[in-house]
Amino acid sequence: MKAAIVQASGQAPVYGDFAEPVPSSDRKCVTVTASAISQVTRSRASGKHYSSSGLFPFIPGIDGVGRLDSGERVYFVMPSAPYGGMAEKTLVPPGQCLVLPDDLDDVTAAAIANPGMSSWAAYKERARLQPGETVLVNGATGASGRLAVQIAKYLGAKKVIATGRNTEALRELADIGADVTIPLVEDDAALEKAFKQEFAQGVDIVIDYLWGLSAQTLLTAAAKAGAESVPIRFVQVGSVSGSDITLPSAVLRSSAIELMGSGIGSIPLDRLFASIDGLLGATLTGGFRIATRTAALSDVAQAWTWNDSNARTVLIAGAG
Repeated sequence: MKAAIVQASGQAPVYGDFAEPVPSSDRKCVTVTASAISQVTRSRASGKHYSSSGLFPFIPGIDGVGRLDSGERVYFVMPSAPYGGMAEKTLVPPGQCLVLPDDLDDVTAAAIANPGMSSWAAYKERARLQPGETVLVNGATGASGRLAVQIAKYLGAKKVIATGRNTEALRELADIGADVTIPLVEDDAALEKAFKQEFAQGVDIVIDYLWGLSAQTLLTAAAKAGAESVPIRFVQVGSVSGSDITLPSAVLRSSAIELMGSGIGSIPLDRLFASIDGLLGATLTGGFRIATRTAALSDVAQAWTWNDSNARTVLIAGAG
């Protein structure tokens, strides 16, 4: 069969031939129709993600949409190595296939599942978002952050604060639920002041897609300006701005900040699948928006280089 293939660590996938998967009693064969290029997929392909197996060659793609031999149209996640979503066929445990709503198209389902699940799971499983609470999304202008804003409002957040470097994209967030926007300016003192103003008014949950300096400044501002003994649930989801920060111990001792992560390993897989199922079921009723663009599986080498900050790239199997 045809597939995108990663031959070695650090190499981009190439289009070529790969052995077809063989189904078994505990693995179902899925004929793939669509699979998105996500940040996790890129990171796993490079060998840098904490969940990377380190075994080569393999087919990238942690999820996708396709059909079972029975004809059911499903979203699938975490195919069995060395198979991935970016192929004509893949191999998936039955419990990791979710039947899709009839009116949710393949491209939207493939594009929205991973970035949308990141905040859905963070809100539901880690932060335990309650209706009426205030949420701050750090790094809200990317696909995941934009969805985090929309999903927070859908789940009942009263106020959503969004941060980001792209000022034009920040302005657009007002149309999808952001009540306050804070540009991530270079002036550290000005940024901390803006954060402190919001924490003084009350912030219950922070969903952080950036880490790095902005997260460090957020934590410091929360400790200084947050109400005494009132918990602030800080959920770390992504590290676009860097993998490390300098966190003074006094930030945690002098505040009620609850610092936690959300992702593979911090949430049981069955709960992650439940989060995806909930997200996909709510995508149309919630009116969640995600920009997409498509490419044929055969064009994976070119599509892999595209900047996905404005739209999620979805590879279409069988096209080309």
